[in-house]
Amino acid sequence: MSELVSGRPDASPLDPEDAARANLYGLVSRLFYAPADANLLAEISRSGENGEGEGDRDLNAAWRGLKEACRNAFPPVVRQEYDTLFVGVGKSQVTPYLSGYAEPTSPDRFLVRLRGQLAEWGLGRRESVFEVEDHISGVSDAMRWLIENLRSPAEQQQFFESFIYFGAIKFCAAVQNAPSASFYKPVSALAVSFLEIEKAAFDIGDKS
Repeated sequence: MSELVSGRPDASPLDPEDAARANLYGLVSRLFYAPADANLLAEISRSGENGEGEGDRDLNAAWRGLKEACRNAFPPVVRQEYDTLFVGVGKSQVTPYLSGYAEPTSPDRFLVRLRGQLAEWGLGRRESVFEVEDHISGVSDAMRWLIENLRSPAEQQQFFESFIYFGAIKFCAAVQNAPSASFYKPVSALAVSFLEIEKAAFDIGDKS
């Protein structure tokens, strides 16, 4: 599932809110990294309501939409949709690499800065991974790592605003508008709902 490897794991316990955030980043990473298999579809289908019905209404609605999509999904169809959307023959319908969305005039500089930031934290791409670091799954996994390793809110906000939010929102919009998107529409809707909550929380932190 993970694209990244770190030499500095931290097993410190998380509070429930941060644990939930890390789990959602991990889920976004997994759903966009590879086609959802039968086990993942079943696990999401059987899961309870987000926060047991509490919390953000839009996120809860998006979670219910994803659960319903998972109940009705067939793994071979999901795989075909994934390949059409994100892999393609010659050119995919939607690129999952965020550099072109975040900085369309200078994607290479975006990637260089991202790699430099990850290197400062001792993070690097696994040798067996083909995808480069600006893949939506890679940056989501890096954010999960920041949360699980109790990095400061300032570090989390800096990474979120510099390398996730703007590119990921545009990526999800591209998924929503793609002609072949079906299962991945509720996936991207969940990602957007979650990212907007993150942005609002960081903005509140700036004002406090």
